[in-house]
Amino acid sequence: QVQLVESGGGLVQAGGSLRLSCAASGRIFSINTWAWYRQAPGKQRELVADITNGGWANYADSVKGRFTISRDNAKTTVALQMNSLKPEDTAVYYCNYARDYWGQGTQVTVSS
Repeated sequence: QVQLVESGGGLVQAGGSLRLSCAASGRIFSINTWAWYRQAPGKQRELVADITNGGWANYADSVKGRFTISRDNAKTTVALQMNSLKPEDTAVYYCNYARDYWGQGTQVTVSS
């Protein structure tokens, strides 16, 4: 079993920054992909960014150049650095491991 716990969400003004972190426990293997998803009110959950075991990162077009995903295999953590935040980035952000496991979500609210 795998448990994921996110932290770092909050309220920030447009143009500001936040850093989300996700700590994992349980049967974690570095070969698997980590990802961050988000879900805004009334919208479907969408992929924000993912990162392979080799460090290859993929980003949604809407966040490219503003967000950076990183992972620490030794500490079994993944982070999402979010810069130049926009009101449309407001959502609940979810950590995902190996496409199967989800954290409880952390709220990010960007005010205009």
